[in-house]
Amino acid sequence: MKLPRLRDPYFNYFHRHRLHVLRTSLALVITYALIRSLALPHGSWALVSSLMVMGNLPHIGGVLDKGLQRLLGTVLGALWGILLILIPEPSPGVVPVWTLISIAVATHATFATRYGYSALMFGISLLLVVGSGDNDLSVALWRAANVLLGTLIGIGVTLLVLPQKATDTFRFLLADNLDKLARLYHAHTSSASADNDLDTRELLKTTTAQLVKQRSLVDAIHRERRLRRDALEDILSLQRRMLSTVELLLETHWTTREGHDRIDAMDGLRDEQHRLARGLGTLAFQVRTGQAIRVSVTRFDPQRYADQATTARGADGRMLFSPSGYLWLNRELARLTREMSLRLARLRRLPSRRLRRRASRHTLISDARRLAIGNADTPHENHGGRNERHDSQ
Repeated sequence: MKLPRLRDPYFNYFHRHRLHVLRTSLALVITYALIRSLALPHGSWALVSSLMVMGNLPHIGGVLDKGLQRLLGTVLGALWGILLILIPEPSPGVVPVWTLISIAVATHATFATRYGYSALMFGISLLLVVGSGDNDLSVALWRAANVLLGTLIGIGVTLLVLPQKATDTFRFLLADNLDKLARLYHAHTSSASADNDLDTRELLKTTTAQLVKQRSLVDAIHRERRLRRDALEDILSLQRRMLSTVELLLETHWTTREGHDRIDAMDGLRDEQHRLARGLGTLAFQVRTGQAIRVSVTRFDPQRYADQATTARGADGRMLFSPSGYLWLNRELARLTREMSLRLARLRRLPSRRLRRRASRHTLISDARRLAIGNADTPHENHGGRNERHDSQ
């Protein structure tokens, strides 16, 4: 396998779990080789720390966040433990009492702050240093040193060996969600919606699950210094509202047969809906391929259909509410899509030259679009210059 392919962000994303297993195994091999060659006392703590810091986090930001918290907690816990051990001729029970008080405070901090893992590691490191109360300073120092060694090896392997960025994971999950919303909306607005084989329930379930995954990446992305936490929260909020709107559309459209027939009879409505579906798909494509966001979403104007919606009545003469509600939901989805496009366009570090260069290798773009993207990388085609200068490398 060629090295350039191994540095491909698409390859790293699609095989992120296997590559994480590889990185974790490599970190353990390196740690084991060091503790064996240097004959480090209590070396097993280094192995445990390497595995713990990498855990189930396959991306740089997650390991950095967890690793730095582990380092902070370990250093503070070890220093406090050493200070307790060095108390000259302490009264019986002084060290155990202060150890218990310190751990109680640390345990409370695990619920009170974002640095809960640091607080947990403070308590664990304190117990490692104090031990069973024999006050052996050399054992305390070796234990703390091994924890630091294992943590640093885990961070180093994550940064250097086929690194997977949390920002890239977020990009792909966001693009996939936008693409699924486009598919749901397009299938819903097609003439054969009632008989469509698309499993809408499964797609909605998957989209919701991927939205939860994106939320879990916020701290890791912030640690990578690519996107701000508040900007990520705005994008997640818009996705959630778009998903809720599409779900309501799927239900509202088929409330009554009379309402469905009246909606189908609205001239030009289907064209507007298909344009919006294509806009969603284009937005997903641009995010996935690392392009600058340039999607223009036309405002949905329900006023042109107001007369047909307000005068809609069923066979029993009663007014049909589904056409009016249906039009409002379409307008809301168009508004949210437009807002999403504008928000993404303002993220100067969202476009990625790495993704654009590799997109053609993954059949994500046609020859014509491949040429367009290639030209966009040249200086004379630098639209919206600030976005291009801040591309992630």
